[in-house]
This record gives sequence, structure tokens and C-alpha cells, in this order.
Amino acid sequence: MKGLYIVTPDWDDTAKMVEVTEKALTGGAQIVQYRHKTAGPELLLEQARALRDLCRRYEKPFIINDYVDLCLELDTDGIHVGGMDVPVKKVRAAVGPDKIVGASCYGDLELARKATRDGASYVAFGGFYPSRVKKYPVTTPQNIVSDWKKETPSMPVCVIGGMSVENAIPLVELGADMVAVVSGVYFQDDPEAAARGFAQLFK
Repeated sequence: MKGLYIVTPDWDDTAKMVEVTEKALTGGAQIVQYRHKTAGPELLLEQARALRDLCRRYEKPFIINDYVDLCLELDTDGIHVGGMDVPVKKVRAAVGPDKIVGASCYGDLELARKATRDGASYVAFGGFYPSRVKKYPVTTPQNIVSDWKKETPSMPVCVIGGMSVENAIPLVELGADMVAVVSGVYFQDDPEAAARGFAQLFK
């Protein structure tokens, strides 16, 4: 797992979400996570199905945020859970050995160690910078990336939180395998070009 990892905003307009996601995939996004914290069950199903079908066309992994049942119902490629949500061990048991399981670990190496032991496929650290979308303490030190890669070099690391191409560079240089982006792609005038800029970090 490597490259630009896009995370959807809380948009109720499914057509717009799919259109911008496709532009990002065209620009080089490698992974798509569907995250919508305010949608009801019908909208969640509608949007997740549409994005799953899009990602299958582009042959890129599609990951659901939080909803294990939705992941299983639509047979998506994986699921991402927060450090305070359903335990990784329980999620892994529910989805089986073959799906991607991502775990938010904030700025906590011990959370990352536990997630790894419990069957995570990758760990996510952040927030590193102020975010327009996700509200959390901007307290994660950059060196957590290099510390983790020295300790567990085989476990992919995703970084998140206020990412721009410029401020993602040092994190990629420290060993980040993936850069997760919401507003840096979805809220841009040219999402395809924005995605291409991030994708170039991994060339």
C-alpha cells in the first residue's frame, strides 16, 4: 500500500462525490476511503455502492470507514477504524484474513503496536497539521513516522491531518507510505491536478 489515499468529505450529493473521486483517481489516487459521519443508512449504502463500483473500474482498493456491516454487505476491499472505535481484533475477526484493516493511532506508538498485534494491515498517524475537516489535536510529532518504520519496517504507515503537497514532503521523506487527504483534493478547483501533485511525491 503506497501513495495518495483520499478520504471523502461529508457530501450528500452522491453524483458530485463520485465525479470528484473519479477525477482524483485519474490524477493518481491509489486508495479511496468512504467516510461520511452524518449520512443515514440509505445514503451510506447508495454512496458506498457507487464508490465501490468506481474503484473496481479503476482497480484501486476501496475502504469503508467504521461500518463493518457495510464493508461486508458490499464486499469492499477493507475497513478503517478509529482508535476509540471497535477494536481491531474484533474487526479482523469479523471481516476475515483477506480484507484490509486500517487503524487510526493518532500520535500513539503503543496504539500502533497493539493494532499490529491484533491484525491491522496499516496504521495511520495524525493529525500533523490543522485540518479543515477533521477536528483533533495537532500534536503528532513528525518523528513518529521514522520511529515506527525503524521499529516495524514492514507495516505501512499512513499520515493524515491538514495535508498539502508541501507539508507532506517531510513525512514522506521520513518513511510515510501513504498520505491521506480530504480537503487537499476534494475542495480544490482542479481535483485531478491536486491528486497528481500528491501522487508525484511517491514517484
